Amino acid sequence: MRDELLDKELFYMLLAVRVLTERYWRTYNRIRPHSSLGCLPPAPETLLPADPVLMLVD
Repeated sequence: MRDELLDKELFYMLLAVRVLTERYWRTYNRIRPHSSLGCLPPAPETLLPADPVLMLVD
């Protein structure tokens, strides 16, 4: 996560770090294909953000 997200951004607010970290983990755990699952996402039915705050930040 550090190489893919944290080292590429300059954060001025803790809220931005929290939002982007949550978005990263959501993508990693629910959308990103995993080789151990035959290159399928672990939970393909969870493609929509459940948190309305995350939808506003985009």
